[in-house]
Amino acid sequence: MTQSNTQPSDSSLFPLPLKAIIIDLDGTLLDTAQDLALAANEMLRELSMAELPSSTIQTFIGKGVPKLVKRTLTNSPDGEPDPELFEQALPIYERCYAENLHVHTRPYPGVVEGLEQLKQSGFRLVCITNKTEIFTLPLLRKTSLLDYFELVLSGDSLPKRKPDPLPLLHACKHFDVLPKAALLIGDSSNDAIAARAAGCHIFCVPYGYNEGHDVRELDCDAVVDTLMDATRLITYQHDT
Repeated sequence: MTQSNTQPSDSSLFPLPLKAIIIDLDGTLLDTAQDLALAANEMLRELSMAELPSSTIQTFIGKGVPKLVKRTLTNSPDGEPDPELFEQALPIYERCYAENLHVHTRPYPGVVEGLEQLKQSGFRLVCITNKTEIFTLPLLRKTSLLDYFELVLSGDSLPKRKPDPLPLLHACKHFDVLPKAALLIGDSSNDAIAARAAGCHIFCVPYGYNEGHDVRELDCDAVVDTLMDATRLITYQHDT
Protein backbone atom coordinates (compact mmCIF):
# COMPACT_ATOMS: atom_id res chain seq x y z
CA MET A 1 0.00 0.00 0.00
CA THR A 2 1.27 3.42 -0.94
CA GLN A 3 0.57 6.52 1.07
CA SER A 4 0.93 9.84 -0.68
CA ASN A 5 0.59 13.52 0.08
CA THR A 6 -0.11 13.00 3.78
CA GLN A 7 -1.20 16.34 5.19
CA PRO A 8 0.85 17.70 8.14
CA SER A 9 -2.08 18.50 10.42
CA ASP A 10 -3.44 16.92 13.59
CA SER A 11 -6.60 15.77 11.82
CA SER A 12 -4.59 13.76 9.29
CA LEU A 13 -2.78 11.49 11.77
CA PHE A 14 -3.39 7.83 10.98
CA PRO A 15 -5.61 6.15 11.80
CA LEU A 16 -8.05 8.95 11.05
CA PRO A 17 -11.01 9.12 13.47
CA LEU A 18 -14.13 9.17 11.27
CA LYS A 19 -17.86 8.60 11.31
CA ALA A 20 -18.87 8.62 7.63
CA ILE A 21 -17.26 7.19 4.51
CA ILE A 22 -18.30 8.63 1.15
CA ILE A 23 -17.33 6.60 -1.92
CA ASP A 24 -17.29 7.47 -5.61
CA LEU A 25 -18.81 5.04 -8.14
CA ASP A 26 -17.09 4.94 -11.56
CA GLY A 27 -13.41 4.10 -11.22
CA THR A 28 -13.62 3.56 -7.45
CA LEU A 29 -16.35 1.03 -6.70
CA LEU A 30 -17.06 -0.21 -10.21
CA ASP A 31 -14.97 -0.71 -13.34
CA THR A 32 -17.45 0.77 -15.82
CA ALA A 33 -14.99 1.83 -18.54
CA GLN A 34 -15.62 -1.02 -20.97
CA ASP A 35 -19.38 -0.51 -20.96
CA LEU A 36 -19.06 3.27 -21.25
CA ALA A 37 -16.75 2.76 -24.24
CA LEU A 38 -19.05 0.13 -25.73
CA ALA A 39 -21.95 2.58 -25.64
CA ALA A 40 -19.79 5.37 -27.05
CA ASN A 41 -18.77 3.28 -30.04
CA GLU A 42 -22.33 2.14 -30.65
CA MET A 43 -23.29 5.82 -30.70
CA LEU A 44 -20.53 6.57 -33.21
CA ARG A 45 -21.68 3.71 -35.44
CA GLU A 46 -25.26 4.98 -35.44
CA LEU A 47 -23.94 8.42 -36.39
CA SER A 48 -21.81 6.86 -39.19
CA MET A 49 -18.65 8.05 -37.49
CA ALA A 50 -15.38 6.17 -36.96
CA GLU A 51 -15.09 4.18 -33.74
CA LEU A 52 -12.40 4.98 -31.17
CA PRO A 53 -10.13 2.66 -29.14
CA SER A 54 -11.59 1.84 -25.73
CA SER A 55 -8.35 3.06 -24.16
CA THR A 56 -8.92 6.50 -25.69
CA ILE A 57 -12.52 6.70 -24.52
CA GLN A 58 -11.43 5.73 -21.01
CA THR A 59 -9.44 8.98 -20.78
CA PHE A 60 -12.66 10.86 -21.54
CA ILE A 61 -14.42 9.48 -18.44
CA GLY A 62 -14.80 11.56 -15.31
CA LYS A 63 -16.88 14.64 -16.03
CA GLY A 64 -20.28 13.06 -16.64
CA VAL A 65 -22.08 11.66 -19.68
CA PRO A 66 -22.57 14.94 -21.63
CA LYS A 67 -18.84 15.67 -21.42
CA LEU A 68 -18.01 12.08 -22.39
CA VAL A 69 -20.24 12.41 -25.46
CA LYS A 70 -18.64 15.72 -26.46
CA ARG A 71 -15.15 14.30 -26.07
CA THR A 72 -16.05 11.18 -28.03
CA LEU A 73 -17.59 13.16 -30.89
CA THR A 74 -14.49 15.35 -31.18
CA ASN A 75 -11.88 12.78 -30.06
CA SER A 76 -10.53 15.52 -27.81
CA PRO A 77 -10.63 16.18 -24.04
CA ASP A 78 -11.63 19.82 -24.61
CA GLY A 79 -13.50 19.53 -27.88
CA GLU A 80 -16.87 21.16 -28.53
CA PRO A 81 -18.87 19.40 -31.25
CA ASP A 82 -21.44 21.03 -33.47
CA PRO A 83 -24.45 21.76 -31.18
CA GLU A 84 -26.90 19.99 -33.48
CA LEU A 85 -24.69 16.90 -33.61
CA PHE A 86 -24.40 16.88 -29.83
CA GLU A 87 -28.19 17.19 -29.39
CA GLN A 88 -28.61 14.24 -31.73
CA ALA A 89 -25.85 12.17 -30.13
CA LEU A 90 -26.65 12.53 -26.42
CA PRO A 91 -29.96 10.59 -26.40
CA ILE A 92 -28.39 7.94 -28.63
CA TYR A 93 -25.57 7.49 -26.14
CA GLU A 94 -27.95 7.36 -23.18
CA ARG A 95 -30.01 4.65 -24.90
CA CYS A 96 -26.92 2.66 -25.87
CA TYR A 97 -25.52 2.87 -22.35
CA ALA A 98 -28.83 1.85 -20.77
CA GLU A 99 -28.82 -1.22 -23.03
CA ASN A 100 -25.22 -2.11 -22.08
CA LEU A 101 -25.11 -0.97 -18.47
CA HIS A 102 -23.86 -4.22 -16.98
CA VAL A 103 -22.15 -6.18 -19.74
CA HIS A 104 -18.58 -5.94 -18.42
CA THR A 105 -19.01 -3.75 -15.30
CA ARG A 106 -17.86 -5.39 -12.08
CA PRO A 107 -16.69 -4.23 -8.63
CA TYR A 108 -12.95 -3.72 -8.37
CA PRO A 109 -10.92 -6.19 -6.26
CA GLY A 110 -11.22 -5.41 -2.56
CA VAL A 111 -14.44 -3.43 -2.92
CA VAL A 112 -16.89 -5.94 -1.46
CA GLU A 113 -14.48 -6.92 1.32
CA GLY A 114 -13.81 -3.26 2.08
CA LEU A 115 -17.50 -2.39 2.21
CA GLU A 116 -18.15 -5.34 4.52
CA GLN A 117 -15.39 -4.19 6.86
CA LEU A 118 -16.57 -0.57 6.85
CA LYS A 119 -20.14 -1.64 7.56
CA GLN A 120 -19.10 -3.92 10.40
CA SER A 121 -17.00 -1.11 11.91
CA GLY A 122 -20.08 1.11 12.18
CA PHE A 123 -19.32 3.77 9.56
CA ARG A 124 -22.20 5.55 7.81
CA LEU A 125 -21.73 4.70 4.13
CA VAL A 126 -22.61 7.05 1.28
CA CYS A 127 -22.16 6.72 -2.47
CA ILE A 128 -21.77 10.04 -4.29
CA THR A 129 -21.39 10.01 -8.06
CA ASN A 130 -21.82 12.37 -10.99
CA LYS A 131 -23.62 9.59 -12.85
CA THR A 132 -27.34 10.26 -13.27
CA GLU A 133 -29.72 8.34 -11.03
CA ILE A 134 -31.26 6.44 -13.94
CA PHE A 135 -27.91 4.67 -14.34
CA THR A 136 -26.59 4.80 -10.76
CA LEU A 137 -29.28 2.85 -8.93
CA PRO A 138 -29.63 0.01 -11.50
CA LEU A 139 -25.84 -0.43 -11.51
CA LEU A 140 -25.61 -0.59 -7.73
CA ARG A 141 -28.48 -3.11 -7.69
CA LYS A 142 -27.04 -5.29 -10.47
CA THR A 143 -23.64 -5.43 -8.74
CA SER A 144 -25.24 -6.14 -5.32
CA LEU A 145 -23.69 -3.02 -3.75
CA LEU A 146 -26.81 -0.91 -3.15
CA ASP A 147 -27.64 -2.33 0.28
CA TYR A 148 -24.28 -1.27 1.70
CA PHE A 149 -25.22 2.41 1.38
CA GLU A 150 -27.56 4.38 3.60
CA LEU A 151 -27.52 7.28 1.15
CA VAL A 152 -26.88 7.49 -2.59
CA LEU A 153 -26.48 10.87 -4.29
CA SER A 154 -26.32 10.92 -8.08
CA GLY A 155 -25.30 13.69 -10.43
CA ASP A 156 -28.89 14.90 -10.72
CA SER A 157 -29.88 14.48 -7.05
CA LEU A 158 -28.88 18.04 -6.05
CA PRO A 159 -28.47 21.40 -7.83
CA LYS A 160 -24.68 20.95 -7.94
CA ARG A 161 -22.36 17.97 -8.24
CA LYS A 162 -18.66 17.22 -7.71
CA PRO A 163 -16.24 19.03 -7.82
CA ASP A 164 -18.67 21.33 -5.98
CA PRO A 165 -18.68 20.43 -2.27
CA LEU A 166 -22.50 20.50 -2.03
CA PRO A 167 -23.10 16.71 -2.26
CA LEU A 168 -20.51 16.02 0.45
CA LEU A 169 -21.87 18.74 2.73
CA HIS A 170 -25.40 17.44 2.12
CA ALA A 171 -24.31 13.94 3.19
CA CYS A 172 -22.60 15.27 6.32
CA LYS A 173 -25.69 17.24 7.26
CA HIS A 174 -27.91 14.22 6.57
CA PHE A 175 -25.97 12.13 9.10
CA ASP A 176 -25.24 15.04 11.47
CA VAL A 177 -21.51 14.49 10.97
CA LEU A 178 -18.87 17.21 10.85
CA PRO A 179 -16.99 17.30 7.52
CA LYS A 180 -13.71 16.61 9.33
CA ALA A 181 -15.23 13.31 10.51
CA ALA A 182 -15.99 12.26 6.92
CA LEU A 183 -13.74 10.69 4.30
CA LEU A 184 -14.24 10.64 0.54
CA ILE A 185 -12.65 7.77 -1.36
CA GLY A 186 -12.38 8.51 -5.07
CA ASP A 187 -10.25 8.32 -8.18
CA SER A 188 -10.21 11.79 -9.71
CA SER A 189 -9.53 15.49 -9.41
CA ASN A 190 -13.29 15.99 -9.05
CA ASP A 191 -13.16 13.99 -5.83
CA ALA A 192 -10.07 15.69 -4.43
CA ILE A 193 -11.36 19.19 -5.15
CA ALA A 194 -14.81 18.45 -3.69
CA ALA A 195 -13.37 16.92 -0.52
CA ARG A 196 -10.96 19.78 0.15
CA ALA A 197 -13.69 22.36 -0.48
CA ALA A 198 -16.04 20.56 1.91
CA GLY A 199 -13.41 20.11 4.62
CA CYS A 200 -13.47 16.31 4.36
CA HIS A 201 -10.54 13.91 4.20
CA ILE A 202 -9.73 12.37 0.82
CA PHE A 203 -8.15 9.05 -0.15
CA CYS A 204 -7.57 8.20 -3.82
CA VAL A 205 -7.36 4.82 -5.52
CA PRO A 206 -4.79 4.45 -8.33
CA TYR A 207 -6.78 2.10 -10.56
CA GLY A 208 -9.55 4.50 -11.65
CA TYR A 209 -9.87 6.91 -14.53
CA ASN A 210 -8.92 10.50 -13.57
CA GLU A 211 -8.88 11.39 -17.29
CA GLY A 212 -5.63 9.48 -17.77
CA HIS A 213 -3.64 11.32 -15.07
CA ASP A 214 -1.84 9.77 -12.08
CA VAL A 215 -3.78 10.31 -8.83
CA ARG A 216 -0.50 10.73 -6.98
CA GLU A 217 -0.43 14.22 -8.49
CA LEU A 218 -3.62 15.11 -6.61
CA ASP A 219 -3.96 16.76 -3.20
CA CYS A 220 -5.05 13.73 -1.19
CA ASP A 221 -4.32 12.36 2.27
CA ALA A 222 -3.35 8.92 0.99
CA VAL A 223 -3.31 6.75 -2.11
CA VAL A 224 -4.73 3.32 -1.25
CA ASP A 225 -4.51 0.31 -3.52
CA THR A 226 -7.95 -1.00 -2.52
CA LEU A 227 -10.94 -0.13 -0.32
CA MET A 228 -9.72 -2.82 2.04
CA ASP A 229 -6.41 -0.98 2.39
CA ALA A 230 -8.34 2.18 3.24
CA THR A 231 -9.89 0.48 6.27
CA ARG A 232 -6.41 0.11 7.79
CA LEU A 233 -5.86 3.88 7.84
CA ILE A 234 -9.09 4.82 9.65
CA THR A 235 -10.91 4.13 12.87
CA TYR A 236 -14.52 4.67 13.91
CA GLN A 237 -14.90 7.78 16.06
CA HIS A 238 -17.13 6.91 18.98
CA ASP A 239 -19.07 9.68 20.70
CA THR A 240 -17.54 10.76 23.98
